[in-house]
This record gives sequence, structure tokens and C-alpha cells, in this order.
Amino acid sequence: MTTTRLTRYDRSMLRLMNDRRAAAWYATAARRRLAVAAHVTLTLAIGGLMTHMFLAEGEPLWTVAVMAVLLLPWMVATGVINGATRGLLELRERALDERQSADRSRVLARAHRVTTLLLAATAVSLLITGGAAGDAPKAYAAPLLIAVLVVHWEMPLWVAGWLAQDEPADDDVLEPSALSR
Repeated sequence: MTTTRLTRYDRSMLRLMNDRRAAAWYATAARRRLAVAAHVTLTLAIGGLMTHMFLAEGEPLWTVAVMAVLLLPWMVATGVINGATRGLLELRERALDERQSADRSRVLARAHRVTTLLLAATAVSLLITGGAAGDAPKAYAAPLLIAVLVVHWEMPLWVAGWLAQDEPADDDVLEPSALSR
């Protein structure tokens, strides 16, 4: 860690992000990737419902209820990813050690590249759709911009969760076969 003093908030967040009580949820790469896939799926579902609500005529109250229900598992998946990465993106820079700081930079750079490719693909899709239809699809502009903002905001979390490494094995823990010798 840097020589900067950590605030009470920094210390409490550091404790929270390094709490290993839920480690079973993200102990393996498959579980971490499942959490990322679930988070992406839930984000898309909530975004799709928001788009429907924005474009639908009338008062679609059912969409608000379904979004509220989907928000709880979305928050759990966010917590699992944050736990798996030990708060890589949630902690302030001064609370990270040099390795974590370098990991954060790598994750942000990769997320930026992925988001840039998604933005380029979206722009090309809109241009092709607009060219085929004779004009740009204006009704979808606002939901699409919101979707791009959400992806831009969540991409570092998804990349960090996807790339998180397994915890090193404890040297102090004896294997059951070693105890029987």
C-alpha cells in the first residue's frame, strides 16, 4: 500500500472486500465466470425492460415490478464479482498495493478496448439499419445510448471478474492424506 493514510471508510471497505466468508461462491474460475455471465444476463434483462418501458405506450407497471425483482440477484452477482476481485474496482487507489494497482490498470485498459469495439459495432449497425430503412432509427436512439452507458459502466467489473485468478492454496493447511501418514 502507498504511504497515504487510509481513512476509516478505506479501512472498512478493505475489510469488506477481503472478507472470505462467501469465498465458495467464487472459489473457481467456472464459478466466477458464471457470476459474470449471470450479471451480464441480468443487466441485459433489466436494460431490455427499461427499453420496453421507454418505448411502450401506456403505463407498463409490470416492467417496474419485474425490474425490482431482478435487481436483488443483480446486486448479489455484483457482490460476488467484487469479492472475487477483492474490490479491485471498488477500493480507492490508495487502498491498493502495487500488484492490485497494476491489475486495475490492465482491467481498465482491456475493458476500454472491448467497449470501443462494441461502440464501433453499434455505430456500424445503426448506419446499416439507417441505410436500409432510409433513415436512422430515431426511436431507439435514447435506449441505445443508455445501453451503451451501462455497458461502459459495467465492462470493467465484468472483465475483472472474468480474469480473476484462483486464490493461492494455503501452505498451512494439511491435506487429509498427509494427516494419515
